[in-house]
Amino acid sequence: MLSTNRIWSSTSGASVEALESLAASVDVELPSAYIELLAFSNGGEGPLQVSPYNFCLDSAETAVNLKIGKTYEKDFPGFFVFGGNGGGEYIALDLRGSKPWPVVAIDMTNIDLSESVQFIAKDFASFLAFVGVEPTDA
Repeated sequence: MLSTNRIWSSTSGASVEALESLAASVDVELPSAYIELLAFSNGGEGPLQVSPYNFCLDSAETAVNLKIGKTYEKDFPGFFVFGGNGGGEYIALDLRGSKPWPVVAIDMTNIDLSESVQFIAKDFASFLAFVGVEPTDA
C-alpha cells in the first residue's frame, strides 16, 4: 500500500462489487497488491520514480470496461492495462510469461511490441515502491 509520505492524488476506494466485477472479467488472478491499491484508491495519479515518470491509475470500473470491450487485445495481446502515464504510454502487467508478471510501459502509438514495451518493475509489489515518489537526478 502507499505510505502517507507518498505524493498521490487519491480517490475513494473501490467498492467490493467493483473489485468482484474486475476479478470476474479477467482470466487470471490479479496481484493482491493491485487489488489492495484499488481498494485504497479507485483511480488516482502521482509521480513515478522511474520512466515513464507519472502514473495514472484506472478505476476498477474502467479496467472492467476496457477488458470486456477488448480495447487493447488486438494491438497489445498478452497485457492487462491498468493505467497510463497521461502522455502516450499505457502501464500494464505483461501476462505473456509466468507469474509474477512484470509491470511494463507500452508506447500506445507503436504496435511493434519489440520496440514499444519498456520494463518498469519485476512485479506489481516492486512497482508500488516507485509510485508516489518523485524521480531523482542521477
